Amino acid sequence: MFSIENFRAALKPITDSLTKEFAGIRTGRPSPGLVEDLRVMYYGELLPLKQVASVGVMPPRDIVIQAWDKEAIPGIIKAIETSSLHVSATADGLTVRVRLPELSEERREELVKHTKRLAEDHRIQIRHARDEANKSVQQGFSDGEVPEDRKFMFKDQIQEAVDTANKLIDSLVEKKEGEIRE
Repeated sequence: MFSIENFRAALKPITDSLTKEFAGIRTGRPSPGLVEDLRVMYYGELLPLKQVASVGVMPPRDIVIQAWDKEAIPGIIKAIETSSLHVSATADGLTVRVRLPELSEERREELVKHTKRLAEDHRIQIRHARDEANKSVQQGFSDGEVPEDRKFMFKDQIQEAVDTANKLIDSLVEKKEGEIRE
């Protein structure tokens, strides 16, 4: 039988996924989230950078990566240089430095468009989840498990949860767009 709590719980990973993806989008200032999930080849395995090094920020535009093993340095540099960040990295002992250049206005606009595209993809996932929930409620009604008044109540609750998730996405997009443009 349908449960609104289960539906809300199904929406949470969608919005959490968007938050995580937004952390990897470059803004005007450095953030560890830009590089910490890059996949690094380390002893024949692909691991997230955060599992082979610590990542910090050195204002105004540097990301400092402190590797735990010197064998990880070549993999870290390669992962950074082949990423979508379009930056280079320099090694100094166990430390890798990434200097982020100033974003051009054109690049900022591309990042804003990318942000909005990601948000729309997640809204589509939410609509799909809503459609599945509505089908489940309708099936329960057809099978006689859900009375008609509860069917409409469930549909209203589903729409409220979707509206709440979409408002969260809108606020995330607005915040990220502000960070990109500053």
